[in-house]
Amino acid sequence: MKAFCRHFLFSILVFTGYSSMAQENIERISVQAFGTLEDGRDVQLFVLKNEEGMTVEIIDLGGIIVGLNVPDFDGDIADVTTGFDAPQPYADGAGFMGAIVGRYANRIADGRFSIDGIEYSLAKNNGENAIHGGLVGFDKKIWDAETVSNANEAQLVLTTFSPDGEEGYPGRVDTRVVYTLNDQNQLIVDYYASTDKPTVINLTNHAYFNLDGHDAGPILDHEIMINADRFTPVDNESIPTGEIAEVSGTPLDFRTAKTISQDIESTHQQIQFGSGFDHNFIINHDEPGRVSLAATVFSPRSGRSMNVYTDQPGMQFYTGNFLNGSLVGKEGVAYERRFAFCLETQHYPDSPNKPEFPSTVLRPGEQYETRTIFEFGASPVTN
Repeated sequence: MKAFCRHFLFSILVFTGYSSMAQENIERISVQAFGTLEDGRDVQLFVLKNEEGMTVEIIDLGGIIVGLNVPDFDGDIADVTTGFDAPQPYADGAGFMGAIVGRYANRIADGRFSIDGIEYSLAKNNGENAIHGGLVGFDKKIWDAETVSNANEAQLVLTTFSPDGEEGYPGRVDTRVVYTLNDQNQLIVDYYASTDKPTVINLTNHAYFNLDGHDAGPILDHEIMINADRFTPVDNESIPTGEIAEVSGTPLDFRTAKTISQDIESTHQQIQFGSGFDHNFIINHDEPGRVSLAATVFSPRSGRSMNVYTDQPGMQFYTGNFLNGSLVGKEGVAYERRFAFCLETQHYPDSPNKPEFPSTVLRPGEQYETRTIFEFGASPVTN
């Protein structure tokens, strides 16, 4: 486990002025066609690159991360996120793979909530519940895109809007998401939103990771630490009960790093409800709203590591329990059960119906703003 702790230290990021022209030798951003959807919409692919050889591939459909190419200790590159070679599978529904999720990430019970005494009904796309923004959420939109780079980083700035009443949500919401790749192998995701009516907002990215490569098979030997003393227990439909529970003494205790396999087949009721890990953890913050370490993941097979930092109160850890091989992705790879994991930084599921949870209400004149950082490192592999 010693190698697990050898990860990049969190860097303090200082933003100076940006220039539309790169000031370095490498081409930090390139753009190319990614294909055309059946409805005739063209999709563009943006490739962000840094000096370490890391690249991030993002399409304007859903702001989807379709590729994340990361070096190991010897400089060998692997694509550590699942995805597809063409846009249509994303539009057809692919488990929100790699996408910006909104307006509301995760579940809302019974597809309804109230603000100021007014009840709103949402599209139900998860049994009797709403999930990840509905039938046509942010993952199905073509976002407007702008690229920016300077001597140290590359940025993709994506903007879109959701009209009043879309998928049942009140208010027009204007959203901006900024992807930044720097030379510290950090992928920074900044989310912004504003509204003209009281509404709810909860944005995240739904990338599926495998630090050995998207085609490398199960992630059960990955070692993970989650910086959380508590979690939000769920019922048999994965809706939070409203309880805040301690992880101590449960299979959901990841405060000390352990392999994903260690407790994933536990008979504990929470593990049975999720068919594995599919739970919201309450991140330990020194002060609320401050960017803090949420999780560290290490693969002993490749030596790659990933740190996740966020200012969000929660993070959903999902171990690909419902992947079943029916999704055939890049290079013809069939994504089987537990071939990848998700770490979705977020507010708690069903917060609009749980007044005891941190509020997700956004009102006119307020700015929704949140940051998540995925930081990659590598250690030598010792067998």
